[in-house]
Amino acid sequence: MKFVLKEISIGEIVEGYVDHAEEGIIGYNGKLNIRPKYQREFVYNDVRRNAVIYSIRRGFPINVMYWVENAEGMYEILDGQQRTISICQYIAGDYPIIVAGQPKTFQNLTEEEQQQLLDYKLMIYFCDGNDKGKIDWFRIINITGEKLTDQELRNAIYAGEWLNCAKELFSKNNCKAYMLAKGYVDGSLIRQELLEKAISWISQGKIEKYMSDHQHDTDAEELWEYFKNVIEWVQRTFPGYRKEMKGLDWGAFYNRYKDEEFDVKALEKEIQILMMDIDVTDKKGIYQYVLSGDERCLNIRGFNNNQKRETYERQGGICAKCGNHFDMRQMDAEHVVTWKQGGKTNIKNCQMVCKTCLRGVRPQ
Repeated sequence: MKFVLKEISIGEIVEGYVDHAEEGIIGYNGKLNIRPKYQREFVYNDVRRNAVIYSIRRGFPINVMYWVENAEGMYEILDGQQRTISICQYIAGDYPIIVAGQPKTFQNLTEEEQQQLLDYKLMIYFCDGNDKGKIDWFRIINITGEKLTDQELRNAIYAGEWLNCAKELFSKNNCKAYMLAKGYVDGSLIRQELLEKAISWISQGKIEKYMSDHQHDTDAEELWEYFKNVIEWVQRTFPGYRKEMKGLDWGAFYNRYKDEEFDVKALEKEIQILMMDIDVTDKKGIYQYVLSGDERCLNIRGFNNNQKRETYERQGGICAKCGNHFDMRQMDAEHVVTWKQGGKTNIKNCQMVCKTCLRGVRPQ
């Protein structure tokens, strides 16, 4: 990584400042992408926002910022976005601060006070290096302040036409991906969480490699078509919608099971039974279970301490399998008839077994 420290005045940064709302915020005479398209909204509260201006008016230093040049030849802010927006909005007259007991916008200040703000120098590191180096460094500097998410960091590295298209599809309020899948996915659009999920699914977790491979594509149709296929597969396989379906790792399920044939009616009947089973404590895990058969997804209810003690006393401390006597601390409970065979988690179906037998190892 290479870093060059420069002093940039507020007057230079606010030159050409335009807030296009969801389309982004531009400054520095059109060369600085202050907030890229469909990134998160401004999040500073009034107290923190005003404190930035108070510090500058009094000549106090504010923390160094970091800019990086993107593939389009513009700069993007990697650290300092909220401070920069606070400054630009104040200069634009969007809000007042209290000066000598009175609320004053930038336009209400004297010419001398205005010039003092415009001449204030911000300390900015310009960063350059390979993709991995940038991401590693940005994660280090992203420790304090209003933290960027991992996907926001990646977006700054892999900016370009492909990313603009992807954010249009996955990050804009009421975007196509959200409207299609809002019942099945969760996460914040403006914090790039839906976009991150879609890329993670299609790349099987290799997000940065996928973004690097596609950075210079002219559109994100491959990602969009894949995402549609995932949701359509979910709706076909599980037509009976339930709230427990929201937020599951549907892309991973699709990647693994999309080519298998399922009896949709039989799946629905099994899901209904499992939803009513009080021993199934993780209802969201039902969907993975009916696909994989892995009982661990259900978090089957275990026996409580009172049930274990009652069973231990009834057995007189004798292991139900090997017939030897053990202290209760050396034993644990298990189902006589397993849950999968229809056994329930109740005292009649409880037996105490030594931990050796419980692991399936018989004494010699």
